[in-house]
Amino acid sequence: MKLFDGRVRWLLIFWVFLMSAIAFLDRVNISIAGQAVQKEFALSDQQLGWVFSAFVIGYALFQAPGGRLADRFGPRLVITLGVVWWGVFTTATALVPPGFRLALVLLIATRFVLGLGEAVVYPSSNRLVANWIPSAERGIANGWIFCGVGAGAGITPPLITFILVNWGWRWSFYFSALIGLAAGAVWYLLARDTPQSHPWMSERELAHIRAGLPEPASDADARKPLPLRVIAADRNFLAITLSYFTFGYIAYIFFTWFFIYLSRVRGLNLKASALYSMLPFIAMASCSALGGWIADILTKRYGRRVGRCGVAVFGIGFSAVFIALATQVQSAELASVVLAGGAGALYLSQSAFWAVSADIAGPSAGFVSGLMNMGCQIAGAITASLTPWIAYRFGWTASFLVAAALCAVGAVSWLFVNPDARIGGGEAPLTAETQRRRA
Repeated sequence: MKLFDGRVRWLLIFWVFLMSAIAFLDRVNISIAGQAVQKEFALSDQQLGWVFSAFVIGYALFQAPGGRLADRFGPRLVITLGVVWWGVFTTATALVPPGFRLALVLLIATRFVLGLGEAVVYPSSNRLVANWIPSAERGIANGWIFCGVGAGAGITPPLITFILVNWGWRWSFYFSALIGLAAGAVWYLLARDTPQSHPWMSERELAHIRAGLPEPASDADARKPLPLRVIAADRNFLAITLSYFTFGYIAYIFFTWFFIYLSRVRGLNLKASALYSMLPFIAMASCSALGGWIADILTKRYGRRVGRCGVAVFGIGFSAVFIALATQVQSAELASVVLAGGAGALYLSQSAFWAVSADIAGPSAGFVSGLMNMGCQIAGAITASLTPWIAYRFGWTASFLVAAALCAVGAVSWLFVNPDARIGGGEAPLTAETQRRRA
């Protein structure tokens, strides 16, 4: 199709961006509807935290299997099945009957199973990036994909609040499910697992993609999956995963408790809470793409060490500063702005995690990035329940200071990453374009 001549890869990245946004709409809607759910089912904060955590536990546990499925069956089919799955179980969340004696158990079970389906999205998207996107463009590609995180989470507060006020909290879940199923159907029609199999692919774009993909040492190397024991023993993988664990702990504070923090702790009304709780997600969306763009420029000029690791250290480090400063701000509105700065700085680093995991993992990009993301999501499950516990025992300032300290750990971890070293030994393979330039 001439309309997308030379841009088919970016059409697919754009659609993954949309599904990423919808996935986070499905994920964050319960934090906005949380107080209505609490009231209907008489849940305490701690019990609501269990519901939040149930999703993240399911999501975390299926990251690596989801990535392995994407490596084996391709991102087109795996993402499509995942979208159908989460549409069904998002609807099921809203079908828990009022007054049901075991409502808490049913909510926990439904959110856990929903997490299993959503888990395939980002490992599969990284498999798509590894197949379709030249190495020098992976920062901006991943930046746009994870821009969907901020976009989806950012539109959720006002959208879900509007639906909740006018039609009740259950309709917010029905709406999320319907648009997810529609986007999944379009994805299946648009996507292909490899560039050469896409009917709209031009020879010019195909040549550009092939020239920018790392070349495997052999055909056998291109097909051989990395064993778990080799991945788990790799120093770079461990350092990246530790950093992504801290990343997840901080990010999930915004995804789960931030809206409730503004309304209940800082005293903002429902509409003001919805407005100000958008700010961190707008910052995430903007800085995710910005960080990927900057990382690609620096990588081309100075190499992966500066372009990937340097941007990650800078972003996560500054996030720690912003989050710590926000605890000293008295104004609720100003504190929201400062915390949004922390969320934005954190997301400057987002593309680095996924670009490096694709570069060092080769044929196991889906599986390795799934394992890495499992660390992030385990941290999310912890923060969903631990944050209110710390706040109850020591105050909300302590909750945010713990997050800031973890940010510092995450920034330091990147100093131990060598993005040019392949998992299992040897250097990450060069692209054909880089080989010609060096020759």
